[in-house]
Amino acid sequence: MFTTMLLIAVIFVIIVFYIARVVVLQQEQKADEDAMRTKDVYQDIIEQRKRAMSEKLRLEKEASQIFTLYEMTKDINKNFDETEAFNIFKRKVRENVPTAEVELMDVSLEKLKETRTDREYSIFPLKSKEHKLGYLIYKGVAQEDKEKFLILCHQFALSFRRIKLYKDIELLAITDSLTEVHTRRYFMGRFSEEIDRAALRKTQLSIVMIDVDHFKSFNDQFGHLTGDRILKRVGQIIHESIREIDIAGRYGGEEFCVVLPETDLDGAILAAERIRSAAETAKIQAYDHTVKVTISLGVATFPNGGSNINELLDNADWALYRAKSLGRNRTVAFGKQRPS
Repeated sequence: MFTTMLLIAVIFVIIVFYIARVVVLQQEQKADEDAMRTKDVYQDIIEQRKRAMSEKLRLEKEASQIFTLYEMTKDINKNFDETEAFNIFKRKVRENVPTAEVELMDVSLEKLKETRTDREYSIFPLKSKEHKLGYLIYKGVAQEDKEKFLILCHQFALSFRRIKLYKDIELLAITDSLTEVHTRRYFMGRFSEEIDRAALRKTQLSIVMIDVDHFKSFNDQFGHLTGDRILKRVGQIIHESIREIDIAGRYGGEEFCVVLPETDLDGAILAAERIRSAAETAKIQAYDHTVKVTISLGVATFPNGGSNINELLDNADWALYRAKSLGRNRTVAFGKQRPS
């Protein structure tokens, strides 16, 4: 009996010990699982923090690039000069890609390849929808900086196109659509500026007034389209016969004017004769007709031939009609008659 009870007690202790061991093992396993879950959560928090930090750095980098682009665009938009815009672009490149060397070229690609003997450079084309505007030539851009550099190039290209477009629109606004010389309004403004400059510097300035001889007869005989062709060609002849500093404009109808800065009366007569001679020898193809025209010219010089814009125009106009009355196809100077 005692033995049986002892055996039962031992079995009971063994069972209790086993159950206790199982419970302890389960608790340890649960604790380990909780620790692993905690570790995973903590690791996930660390990973999220890393991603957040990486995203923060990326956003800061993008913000810096955007700010750089904004600053460059803002600076470029303050002016409409290609050279100044390129200088701003180069400054921004130096700040962001110090190793880069960049040039602006406005020659054709074939000419560029002929003139550049080194082959270490790369080309970024500047273009509008219609044609190439030029090329950015660059070298010394590391691979890790290339994306940033190209972003700057694209932004400069947009600004450069805007500047070119503005200049094209400005040119259209001041250019007579038929003859391609300046409009009367722009011409008169420049004429006034040149008189003020001549008065300030105490230099001479001349004006030449030009009229196409017998223009009404050409219109009556051949029609107004032929008359337009004649005016267009005369405008081209004037433009081809004057200096870069001279200012040509369409005064009205078949009349043109040319302002000759820093030119005395004798110099103005020579310039007028050069225009007259070119017109006389030109053959103008107007649709089915080839016509020859002549022009008459009147010259006046500041200050002896007029002290202000109105006097100069009146005296040049008088000289022009004097040339007409003397038989046309000649130059007459106010105060000094010299028929051709």
